[in-house]
Amino acid sequence: MDTADLALPVNVPSTALFTDQYELTMLQAALKAGTAARHSVFEVFTRRLPHGRRYGVVAGTGRVLDAVENFRFDEAVLGFLREKAVVDEETLDWLAGYRFSGDIWGYPEGEVYFPGSPIMRVEGSFAECVLLETVVLSILNHDSAIAAAASRMSSAAGGRPLIEMGARRTHELAAVAASRAAYIGGFSSTSDLAAGFRYNIPTVGTSAHAFTLLHDTERDAFRAQVDSLGAGTTLLVDTYDVTEAVRAAVEIAGPELGAVRIDSGDLLLVAHRVRQQLDELGAHNTRIVVTSDLDEYAIASLAAAPVDAYGVGTQLVTGSGHPTASMVYKLVARAGTADPGAPLMSVAKKSTGGKTSVGGRKWAARRLDAYGVAEAEVIGTGEVPPELAERQLLVPLVRGGEVVAREPLDVVRDRHAAARAGLPLSATQLSRGEPVLPTEYAHGPSGS
Repeated sequence: MDTADLALPVNVPSTALFTDQYELTMLQAALKAGTAARHSVFEVFTRRLPHGRRYGVVAGTGRVLDAVENFRFDEAVLGFLREKAVVDEETLDWLAGYRFSGDIWGYPEGEVYFPGSPIMRVEGSFAECVLLETVVLSILNHDSAIAAAASRMSSAAGGRPLIEMGARRTHELAAVAASRAAYIGGFSSTSDLAAGFRYNIPTVGTSAHAFTLLHDTERDAFRAQVDSLGAGTTLLVDTYDVTEAVRAAVEIAGPELGAVRIDSGDLLLVAHRVRQQLDELGAHNTRIVVTSDLDEYAIASLAAAPVDAYGVGTQLVTGSGHPTASMVYKLVARAGTADPGAPLMSVAKKSTGGKTSVGGRKWAARRLDAYGVAEAEVIGTGEVPPELAERQLLVPLVRGGEVVAREPLDVVRDRHAAARAGLPLSATQLSRGEPVLPTEYAHGPSGS
């Protein structure tokens, strides 16, 4: 996929109202106080992974870059803000010329992360950075949650293809983002045509139970599908009696039948019986696809079954029980004046209840052991230790308001596979446990 295709073929509308009202009221107050122009550093991180998860997956970065580019207050948006008296005229005048002109650094999309990892760093004036909080978090929290679930499922699948088919279980636009995130996490295709259109993800699909029920007999339905789509199609065989359906499928399509799909019942038992029957009928190359509310645990339980591919819907698009990555966007450093040369000072939230944060502009690196396997996520401020200089994780995404890091989705997908492979083997265990890497802090001078 060519990099130029990433912004096409769907135009992203203005993202300026994908925000919370208090972002704009903070802006208004800061403009009046004379603090809006102070150089500021915001960081995106999570304080903890979902309970029992061993690693997180960075996903949505490319969509964040689109959102930042399209964060514009056009006349219609300004008119709405004026009509509702959200902010005053001085603030509306400032918003009319809004263009993010700062810098954004972040973990490359597809990389893994851990508690405290500075997944994204947004730097510029307070005014231009604070407005991006909600849209950045809404994208990263959703997409990273889906990608993490997809990664666990693809690991459990052991190399067998996974089909994303959750569009009917979530918001229509979230479905497209979920397909993208699932592809990053290791899925190979989607049933959602909008995702294929927008992101060039391979699309698949043949028929549902309704098509069988439409016809007078199951054989009539199979014959119609084969006549239209060819013998290589996938026939759904569990509308009535699976054994009879498999026999009819092979008789109609011949031993070249592409695949059969099983969508109900004891999938482990049925898959073994169907495989035996297909082989007895001479359809040795006919594949078996299973669906039916699968999650990573169900997929793992089918590891010994003669299953060739899995279709996953509800559990994937809901993050397999964890629909958000719980990321936050916090101010960690800011200048004391609006002078461009003013030094940064570290700031941090110190409240109780587990919502504290660590101040200072941070770097992050992943330390490897003697065998080249990751052993710790090291986060610090100030100078990077020489031994970690080549292991830094943050890369430039936006410089001076210009996006510098768009890349094909297949590159992101391959990056995730490599990042996961570089973790200790316990990372892919489905049993509950602590993050597979500890987070270590190395602090430099205050405000760095």
